[in-house]
Amino acid sequence: MTKSEHHRSDTLLITGASRGIGAATAMAAARAGYGVVLNYSRHRDAVEAVADQIRGLRRTAYTIQADIGCTKEIGRMFAFIEDRVGPLHGLINNAGITGPIGPFEKTEEAIIEQVFRVNVLGAMQCAREALASFSRHGVRGVIVNISSIAARTGSPGEYVHYAASKAALEAFTAGLAKEVAPQGIRVCGLAPGSTLTEIHATAGEPDRPARIAPRIPLGRLAEPAEIAEAIIWLASPAASYVTGTTLVCAGGL
Repeated sequence: MTKSEHHRSDTLLITGASRGIGAATAMAAARAGYGVVLNYSRHRDAVEAVADQIRGLRRTAYTIQADIGCTKEIGRMFAFIEDRVGPLHGLINNAGITGPIGPFEKTEEAIIEQVFRVNVLGAMQCAREALASFSRHGVRGVIVNISSIAARTGSPGEYVHYAASKAALEAFTAGLAKEVAPQGIRVCGLAPGSTLTEIHATAGEPDRPARIAPRIPLGRLAEPAEIAEAIIWLASPAASYVTGTTLVCAGGL
């Protein structure tokens, strides 16, 4: 758990910030002038490298280890933020897992449960904690839930369970946004299409990007930085009248 010497009043928590879209979002947030809390589960060296880059931009960067699939660890993370960081102004619910690629009938029950524990229950618990923080500090905060184009396609033959978890997250986004709008709190979603991250190799198919690129109208996968810019826009005052919706950023799909 570390920080830099430079502070700004607006701080964003980004879960799953060590690699891929999360790391790119942390960098985009810093460039936009935010202080950042970077959550990670296992890849400490990677997240510290991102934090060092943010400090190089003279922005505040904290790192905190917590498994988003574990309610107790989420509570510990938010207690650290309350104690060491101060008021939180935004939450980017980015942490997510897919499990191995394959047909649904061969997907193990434990994998399905873990995907929902991280992608849905973990995101919900982070949102609860963020809302409590906003209330304590009188902040009109923002929550951005990272979904996936899979919520619309269903990802048949690859990870139907993951698609279902992201569809649940989008329903949560729509409902929660209406519930907290009277407090001036915004809740948005961002659904990336396939992006050039390690998620494909982790799911067991490192060559998946080349296989699926021809399906995408723009003819290529997204760079993480392209997704990050859309996320930070949703979190920013520029999107002050946007809530309760999930923006699709998927190259035309």
